[in-house]
Amino acid sequence: MVSDEQVLRELFAAASLAAGPDGKFSARLPAAPKGRTIVIGAGKAAGSMARAFEVEWGRPCEGLVVTRYGHAAPTQFIEVVEAAHPVPDEAGLRAAERILALAQSAGPDDLVICLMSGGASSLLTLPAPGLTLADKQEINRHLLKSGAPITVMNRARRALSSIKGGRLAAAVAPARLVTYIISDVPGDDPAVVGSGPTIPDIADPEVVLRELKAYGIPVSEKIETAIRANAAMDAAPPGEVHMIATPRSALVAAADKARELGLNPLVLGDAIEGEAREVATVLAGISRSVVLYDDPVAKPCVLISGGETTVTVRGKGRGGRNAEFLLALALALRDEASISALACDTDGIDGSEDNAGAWIDAAFFEAASAKGVDLVLHLANNDAYSAFAALDRLIVTGPTLTNVNDFRAIVIR
Repeated sequence: MVSDEQVLRELFAAASLAAGPDGKFSARLPAAPKGRTIVIGAGKAAGSMARAFEVEWGRPCEGLVVTRYGHAAPTQFIEVVEAAHPVPDEAGLRAAERILALAQSAGPDDLVICLMSGGASSLLTLPAPGLTLADKQEINRHLLKSGAPITVMNRARRALSSIKGGRLAAAVAPARLVTYIISDVPGDDPAVVGSGPTIPDIADPEVVLRELKAYGIPVSEKIETAIRANAAMDAAPPGEVHMIATPRSALVAAADKARELGLNPLVLGDAIEGEAREVATVLAGISRSVVLYDDPVAKPCVLISGGETTVTVRGKGRGGRNAEFLLALALALRDEASISALACDTDGIDGSEDNAGAWIDAAFFEAASAKGVDLVLHLANNDAYSAFAALDRLIVTGPTLTNVNDFRAIVIR
């Protein structure tokens, strides 16, 4: 009999495979241009997208994409460079400058291909006039600890950028522009993925400033001035936009795999957001309903969900939003022996740690007791990673070279 751990791992593998770029371009390729084919892009999946595009394009091209350290893929024509995520660094700044210069070099007979995926907000960093990289790094650090949802984070990042919010599209004109996107955001709004470098969406600066202040982000007079001035920058039409992988497609693939494994899948949605602990409380309640009443789905089943939770950091431990969610879920369901679960980031990296996420089953609390691991204390200190590491319950995949946000599966027997 297949163990629940193996079932959970197979579901995650199916979701990750569906999230990748291989084979996703061929039905969406534009006609070859008279001039150059220039490929630019950014994100955790940018390297694998560049590799897949080259294979399916089947003719010479040139260009540059930037991805997270450790997420590069081998390519023939397109240069792949690496930079820091989630806090930007000098390598990301240099890459953004070079990508903008490539965009500006395109002429009317050229084709510009833009490859975008989650993570581009940090990797493609070019501060708005009047700001420095240090200014953006500081804002990013505060945003990551604030508990702000990804939509608020990306709105702020667009307001602080010379390249996002459609400003890269303005640099490409008058060349033809085609953007391919692997979405990591609920609703798959192209303006939100990577803060939309080729998608015009410049927010009201007063809204951005109010949101920053609402989440306790220090806003200096210098930053206020830069955000207001940056809103007046020109944008351009986005050209063609194609979504080649989405959070929903990953969840559907996992549901198909669940049926193969004899489980009734219930996809709860790809847009579940909020504090990781609060989301855990809600999903624990749904799980109990299944245990007691076979409602909203009959056992044996799996509850599948996606969407990015947040963590308001108060402790000093090693976390990751998926590990935090899963530890809170385990504590909420500690009396339910028929439940196992997994929570992972589809990019293979939960926050800034070396794991994709973690898993639990009926033996989790017995193992914790035997090893003297105080799960409540670990959760209070935002130290879920250490708890799962001590119990050998981490999921470690290495970079998957794609990213459609978080994946959660709760198996109920």
